[in-house]
Amino acid sequence: MEPLDLKDFEWKIEVRPLTMDDFDALVEMEQLCFPGMQTWGREHIESQLKHFPEGQLCVEIDGRLAASSSSLILTFDPSMEWHNWKAVADDGFIRNHNPKGDTLYGIEIMVHPEFRGMKLSRRMYDARKELCRQKNLTQMIIAGRIPGYHLHADKMTAREYIDCVVEKAVYDQVLTAQLANGFSVQGLIPDYLPSDTESCGYATYLEWTNLDYKRGAKRRFHHPVEPIRICVVQYQMRSIKNFDEFAQQCEFFLDTASDYKCDFILFPELFTTQLLSCVEATRPGQAARRLAQFTPQYLDFFTEMAVKYNVNVIGGSQFVVEHDTLFNSSYLFGRDGTIGKQDKIHITPSERKWWGVSSVNRVEVLETDCGTIAIQICYDIEFPELTRIAAQKGAQIVFVPFNTDTRHGYLRVRHCAQARCVENHLYVAISGCTGNLPFV
Repeated sequence: MEPLDLKDFEWKIEVRPLTMDDFDALVEMEQLCFPGMQTWGREHIESQLKHFPEGQLCVEIDGRLAASSSSLILTFDPSMEWHNWKAVADDGFIRNHNPKGDTLYGIEIMVHPEFRGMKLSRRMYDARKELCRQKNLTQMIIAGRIPGYHLHADKMTAREYIDCVVEKAVYDQVLTAQLANGFSVQGLIPDYLPSDTESCGYATYLEWTNLDYKRGAKRRFHHPVEPIRICVVQYQMRSIKNFDEFAQQCEFFLDTASDYKCDFILFPELFTTQLLSCVEATRPGQAARRLAQFTPQYLDFFTEMAVKYNVNVIGGSQFVVEHDTLFNSSYLFGRDGTIGKQDKIHITPSERKWWGVSSVNRVEVLETDCGTIAIQICYDIEFPELTRIAAQKGAQIVFVPFNTDTRHGYLRVRHCAQARCVENHLYVAISGCTGNLPFV
């Protein structure tokens, strides 16, 4: 079997500046997102890019425009007509953009209907928040639509509807996402956009506070370290009937990690052996190679999930057959759609005897949006030279998917991981399985 080309499974997702080349796709997306409302004209986008190009952003997925965001900087004034979109946004031309202002004002954000449910709005809001930090702005203000209100307008007022959304009694596709991204409702604006019939003309006045703001600072203070959040999965093995049930169990953890805004999620070594409960094989070596047949589905699934849930996924490890040789391989599925790979280097006697796994001799380091990482599968963390090589190559975090069947085996992995931290001044995260697979 020829090696799988990981580029066939990768997605290309990028948050980048908007350009005039995007205009036609932008208008098409706007018509789908806001049917019946006036779209941007070419003169609007030209003016926005002229006055504040850094504030005009988009998300591109495999060459298609999937989301966009527009904003400008203003000096906060309580007496300003924040309720008047045309006045605050200069009717979309943003000629009133003030580079020396203290407030980022978001004038539009939209996600293409085909790409909804992939947390692209979070990527847009995160990009805006980072812009606030870089520019040392005090806050971000937005006026948000409430497109679900027209379904409830005959039963409750706009204020009552917003209260229900805040209390999680009602879901609104825009306001719910904004609240989840750290915004707080500061007020209600009537007649904000009369043409917005779904919102009945109303908009919410929302605010996000930049806690990194430094009074009097000319530029953002850079911390010596940046906080990241890691979700480590203790995966319970149980019998399943097909790959879909395996995917459903994995997606629960991915969804949870995303809810907690994790940067990484780590699954255990060979947690895919759960699929053996739906594979017929009489010998361990045969079973391992049957398991390797799921690799294309595994790659497709985790590539999509990393993008959908906006989290970097270390997908445990999985058997892979290349040139008729069996390897134990771990993959990094980046939330930008890319894929990295590290094969297991030190093979345990049991793996070699029962499964027929072969070794490699390459230590890879993988680049992510949260720094350089390395992956060392189980037994590999017990050999100091591998972590030393990874550290010399720039690794800041080592992820260790492991799978042991005894307490002694678990403690060896854990204590060796702790030792590698001390020796190399880096972080190590470990993840293992629990449970059992009857009759497998």
